[in-house]
Amino acid sequence: MDISIVILNYKGKELTLNCLASIASADFNYGDRILSREIILVDNNSGDGVGEATIKLYPEIKFIQNPKNTGMGSGNNLGIRQAIGKYIVIMNPDTTASNEVFVKLYEYMELNDSVGVVGPKQYNSDGSEQDSCYRWPNFLIPIYRRTVIGKLAFAKKKVEDLLMKNFDRNRICEVNWLLGSFLFCRAEALRKIGLFDERYFLYLEDTDLCRSFWHYGFNVIYYPDVGITHNHDRATARVAWYKFLANKAAREHVSSWLKYFWKWKFK
Repeated sequence: MDISIVILNYKGKELTLNCLASIASADFNYGDRILSREIILVDNNSGDGVGEATIKLYPEIKFIQNPKNTGMGSGNNLGIRQAIGKYIVIMNPDTTASNEVFVKLYEYMELNDSVGVVGPKQYNSDGSEQDSCYRWPNFLIPIYRRTVIGKLAFAKKKVEDLLMKNFDRNRICEVNWLLGSFLFCRAEALRKIGLFDERYFLYLEDTDLCRSFWHYGFNVIYYPDVGITHNHDRATARVAWYKFLANKAAREHVSSWLKYFWKWKFK
């Protein structure tokens, strides 16, 4: 099997079906053969009927019903453990694949065996470019981004460094970490690093995963020659700073932030 595509659904049935439709129409022709692939859909106890709808439309898909919502990393790991592909694509349900994304990233990985994970350029639904590659975060970034301190010059500089605003996003290069909405991973490397750290329920699991790839000697690559569309909804970004800890998603973000920096010794 060449490619396993793992999608985790949580109360996003229509988005998931759109994602699956984009995969069905994508190109998998590689040289004189067609890339073999499987799709593994995991549902984190959504109760939205995604399993029934998916099996009706795509009976070949492997569907895994998680009896409870165990979080982003844990839910994806359920699918990853069932994957048999040489490469594993971790794909958010709110993304849609471009025609060539799987073939182009497959070809790149075949030619670069030191790479553990590669990610494409990502676009918003209006066609504008989305932030999807980053430098390692500073511990105080949430304060800079959500309070009036962020208006100060030094704080703006820290945020711009995180978002790589001074970076040419049209060239292939190594980056610290990639947005987890579309990660094209070498399966052997992914298993070596131990998959997603399930201590993160939501947020920072992509940062942590990329850090683990680097820690084990695998490169993390941003590949802008091909892209996807990501209907990104930063739920915590809409929460006013003074209401931040009253919001469940925001509390999860803080929890993951602390776990990340404790694990990596505030590096």
